[in-house]
Amino acid sequence: MPDISTKPYLLRALYEWCTDSGFTPYLAVKVDAATTVPMEYVKKGEIILNISYGATSGLKMDNDAIHFRARFAGVSREIYVPVQNVLAIYANENGQGMAFDVSTTAAEMAAAEEETTSAPSLSAVPAATSEAPTTEVSHSPDDGDEPPKKGGRPTLTRIK
Repeated sequence: MPDISTKPYLLRALYEWCTDSGFTPYLAVKVDAATTVPMEYVKKGEIILNISYGATSGLKMDNDAIHFRARFAGVSREIYVPVQNVLAIYANENGQGMAFDVSTTAAEMAAAEEETTSAPSLSAVPAATSEAPTTEVSHSPDDGDEPPKKGGRPTLTRIK
C-alpha cells in the first residue's frame, strides 16, 4: 500500500487554525499546466491566494486538490490547485504557517506517468532484401498447454 501524504491533512489543519484564530489563510502555489488560476496574477510561476471564507465560494480541500470559486477584479473564476503544487499555507496577519517542498509539480508527475504508460507505437520495418522471405506459421500453441475447455462452471487456476 503506498504511503498516504500528510500534506492535505496539514493544509486542512492549518486552514482551520487560521480561521479559528481570526486570521486570513493564504496559499502560495506553484503554477503549472495542472493548475487553474487567473494567469494575469501569476508572478515568477507562483501565485498567492486568499482562501478565507469571505474570499472563496464552495471551498473544498480534498486529498488531491483544492478547488473553489473566487472573484478577481469583480469577475468570478474557478480555481483548481493540485495539493502537490502548494508551496505554503500561512496566516496573512502574522506569517505563521507551514512551507512545503515542491520538487515535482502535478503536471510533471502526469507527464512522467504518461511516458511510462504510453500506448505501443508503430515502427518502420527494414526494407526487403533480394532473398525471398520465408514465413512459417505454427497452428499449435508455443507453451504446449491445452486450450481452455468450453462450457461448465468457470474455475480459477493459480499460477506460481
